Amino acid sequence: MHLERAVDDFAAHLSVERGFSAHTVRSYRSDLTRLAEFADGRGITDAGDLDLELLRDWLWSGSKSGLAKTTLARRSAAVRALTSWLARSGIVPSDAAARLRAPKADQHLPRVLTRVQMDGILAGLSTRTLDGDPAAIRDLAIIELLYASALRVSELTGLDLGSIDLDRLTVRVLGKGSKERVVPFGVPAKNAIVDYLVRARRELAVEPTPAFFLGARGARIGTRAVYTLVASLIGELPGGGGSGPHALRHTAATHLLDGGADLRAVQEMLGHASLGTTQIYTHVSAERLKESYRSAHPRA
Repeated sequence: MHLERAVDDFAAHLSVERGFSAHTVRSYRSDLTRLAEFADGRGITDAGDLDLELLRDWLWSGSKSGLAKTTLARRSAAVRALTSWLARSGIVPSDAAARLRAPKADQHLPRVLTRVQMDGILAGLSTRTLDGDPAAIRDLAIIELLYASALRVSELTGLDLGSIDLDRLTVRVLGKGSKERVVPFGVPAKNAIVDYLVRARRELAVEPTPAFFLGARGARIGTRAVYTLVASLIGELPGGGGSGPHALRHTAATHLLDGGADLRAVQEMLGHASLGTTQIYTHVSAERLKESYRSAHPRA
């Protein structure tokens, strides 16, 4: 099979059979298209002619051109997924990337806001709602729910009217790999959501739609709009790291662990397939404890 066709068929497999998001499929396709271009430069156009040496050369060339370790690790994961699928499907006799290894990505602790910072953000948003502006009321509900339930931005924008149970204080979300989970939220988030439904959503709606959060034009709010909102709120706050919605997810997870929540309960809430992914937040909590100790203890 021609390598470019193999990439197309693999992308379709990820989308249709595995239920990967469009963003993830684009990322895989982009990396594997670069592999196909690199292989073509070596005179290789058939998927069956891929071998470990070529794949190592591809990663090595990326390393020499200055690609970050995270990018190399992502490329390695993409090609391992491709060759594994090719072998399982019987398109090629063996998995060329079974022994492929990429440099380990540098570990950076995620950005976590303090409770004081979160209180200030939410208080400021609440003040903006006093004049009844529908967008301000919606924004408060969005931030309250992101922080309360540690949702991914795609999960939040994908919510429909039937996704939220105000009686049980839960939200049903469709996470990575089309896996559904039910996540709790608290009374402040409920109050903001009810206020949004009563005072804002009807004003924002242009025509009937099942989408829960609506944008300026009355359609389902997009991830870019939520990114812009969150960045405007936390971009200038002290602290390194990203200023997008994922920072609120990191913050919620860390505050849960700081408050004594069980690690496996947090794993389930976040929708992590591996406990190891959730454990990064225990490192964040430990670092925050060390910082508090160094700044507060007289003999630190």
